[in-house]
Amino acid sequence: MKVLLVGAGGRESAIAEVLAKSEAELYVVAKHVNPGIRRMAEEYGIAKETDVEKVLDFALKWNVDLAFIGPEAPLEKGIVNVLEENGVPTVGPSKEAARLETNKAFARTLMEKHKIPGRKLFKVFDDVAEMRAWVDEFGKPIVVKPLGLTGGKGVKVVGYQLKDNEEAKEYAKKLIEKDGKVLIEERTDGVEFTFQVFTDGKKVIPMPLAQDYPHAYDGDVGPITGGMGSYSCENHLLPFIPKEDYEKALETLKKTVEAMRKEGTPYKGILYGQFMLAKDEPKIIEYNARFGDPEAMNVLPILKTSLVEIGEGIIDGNLKRAEFEQKATVVKYIAPKGYPTDPIKGVKVQISEDKIREEGAKIYYASVDENFTMLGSRALAIVGIADSLEEAEKIASAGIKHVKGEIFYRADVGTKESIAKRIELMKTIRGE
Repeated sequence: MKVLLVGAGGRESAIAEVLAKSEAELYVVAKHVNPGIRRMAEEYGIAKETDVEKVLDFALKWNVDLAFIGPEAPLEKGIVNVLEENGVPTVGPSKEAARLETNKAFARTLMEKHKIPGRKLFKVFDDVAEMRAWVDEFGKPIVVKPLGLTGGKGVKVVGYQLKDNEEAKEYAKKLIEKDGKVLIEERTDGVEFTFQVFTDGKKVIPMPLAQDYPHAYDGDVGPITGGMGSYSCENHLLPFIPKEDYEKALETLKKTVEAMRKEGTPYKGILYGQFMLAKDEPKIIEYNARFGDPEAMNVLPILKTSLVEIGEGIIDGNLKRAEFEQKATVVKYIAPKGYPTDPIKGVKVQISEDKIREEGAKIYYASVDENFTMLGSRALAIVGIADSLEEAEKIASAGIKHVKGEIFYRADVGTKESIAKRIELMKTIRGE
């Protein structure tokens, strides 16, 4: 079967690998040549992922049977609609369904209307004076968000102090002036986690839970990035999440899919809930309309079911199963020095692939070109997979030693100490 993959980041590297394992003939369109994906691809077209007409031209030229969309930006442009209208069955939500990610006000309003569990208080403003008055009257910690895509960035979380709220009001004012609207919601304290599911618009099949490390530096400090790494456990849960909270989070995602169907915009593809485990229940921080990056690299390498079979089930509305190995995984992203605020670009990175594999680790390329020159974003990921989290972390750390250059990474991703911190924080929040 000929399968088109759109995108060439770390997430897409993991998708490409499991498609190839599923004996798909791989065709790729992306804005740069990813050296790892290139090796697996029959043909490789260069185009912006958001240039929907160009992607369609490649799909028709290659006569592909099926398409997988990796990143969120082309979903917002309606790439699924265009491909399907032209006879290319596609794994991913339509432009209308992708609004769960691309329009935060839409997502919050849907949750409110259908009484989906895990919702938060929110309000959308297009008037600066009204926004300022509401923030003053609300008098509690808030979160200020742009309505559209932010790539994991662009969100301001503020606390109780008046100076915080003054800063928040200024930021919200800028967003209203720039975008016409801003979303303000109550702040929720807790520990974040990622819950990804496959869905055909009715059936929802969960993937193992993962936890992302969004801050740039060890100890959860520094600017927010696209994610410096993540881990998942061999039991597919996380150490700080009781089974009942897992079930509540799954119910939130099932109710979301049900609500989208009732609205006449069925959601098909991968749905990713970014949750905050709060004092009372898991709260939705945001939805994503595709695999996480890095979290795709936690779940896809341990997927036992053919991804092509899953994709066909999603498209046909006949999704049956998705089974995963009982393995722990740790993903450590390597980025150029200065990332995310002022990354160096155009510098080569030296990678000993054979030695990385000898350590038992996997390597996924992301923002590097075919000459192994870093392009300014997260460059590559090293992944450890083992029977225990401790062993998976050791494997990933050992693999990283064989990457040299003007790079940095978070050494604490998936370590016992960093996870213990999260467990203790959750106990404090819940008064245990």
